[in-house]
Amino acid sequence: MVRAADPVRNPHREGQRWVLNTVRAILANPRYTGRQVWNRQRTDHDLVDPANTTLGHHDVMRWNTPTDWIISARPAHPALVSEVDFITVQNLRTRRETTSGHTYLLTGLLCCGICGRRMESHWTHHRPGYRCRHGHTSATRPDPGRALNAYLREDHVLPHLAALHLRLTSRLGRPGSASVSRDAVQPTPAQAIAHLRSEEITLAYDPAARTLTADTPQAERITIS
Repeated sequence: MVRAADPVRNPHREGQRWVLNTVRAILANPRYTGRQVWNRQRTDHDLVDPANTTLGHHDVMRWNTPTDWIISARPAHPALVSEVDFITVQNLRTRRETTSGHTYLLTGLLCCGICGRRMESHWTHHRPGYRCRHGHTSATRPDPGRALNAYLREDHVLPHLAALHLRLTSRLGRPGSASVSRDAVQPTPAQAIAHLRSEEITLAYDPAARTLTADTPQAERITIS
């Protein structure tokens, strides 16, 4: 596991068991096939305000498409996933994204604060959302003591990601630290999501308190209105 292999760089991961997010991240990363991979991300220099060029530019990290990746011709380290399995998973993901026609920006980033399971994408009322049924499926008999399903709309989360991003990338909210200036450039939801994915940070959703808590040592938290 990531935690067990490198506990110093992954202090926020418990390292006691495999979780769905860990497996998903492994199956989505070609480096686990044993090959070295470069150019998965790039830095774009976007205008802070296209209507006012005097404000200058800011750096935005974006993911490149797999066609832009540079992969070593020979294995560089022991493989955790075979290349056959990796390609099979990518084909399944592509087929699912193509047939659904729906876009979920936060897929894989949310887990349930009640049971710890990864929240599944759920299209409802013509908009993207996420839910957790706490392990229940239509093929199993429901447990009378099971908690109620947790639901979270994507459009309720996106407006709050800028505040979370600032807390994750600054000293805001930590003892003895200075707060972020009100004049600081607010990151976009896309920037915040890219940071969460690059740092492999997941957010635990508490449906009772309506909060999202990052799985980091500081456990940065935001409230969803």
